[in-house]
Amino acid sequence: MANILIVEDEDNIALALEFLLARAGHRHQRLASGAEALSVIRGNRPDLVLLDVMLPDVSGYEIIEAMRADPGLRDIRVLLMTARGSVVERRRGMELGADGFIAKPFELAELRDEMARLLGAA
Repeated sequence: MANILIVEDEDNIALALEFLLARAGHRHQRLASGAEALSVIRGNRPDLVLLDVMLPDVSGYEIIEAMRADPGLRDIRVLLMTARGSVVERRRGMELGADGFIAKPFELAELRDEMARLLGAA
């Protein structure tokens, strides 16, 4: 059972993610904005962060950049999620240090597979 943090501002997507994680037996917490993400990540040390790129205040890119610059957070796995799933977006996310990237809307099976890959690598 993994400890997973969801940082997603869209309720319908967050609810689907929470349902999926609960069914899989994972502990999870959800934040609807990026402003408190770093402090929650520092405090909870999740096994995986499901991080939306486009958040209302601090972008997912800014959050992962800060995580990778912080020795205490740089080893935490991050799966970036974005509705703009272009090659450019994916490249930028991976260059900033994301462990994985998934375009919305995604198939639940695709998300499950990507989470299993990242949690297995932890």
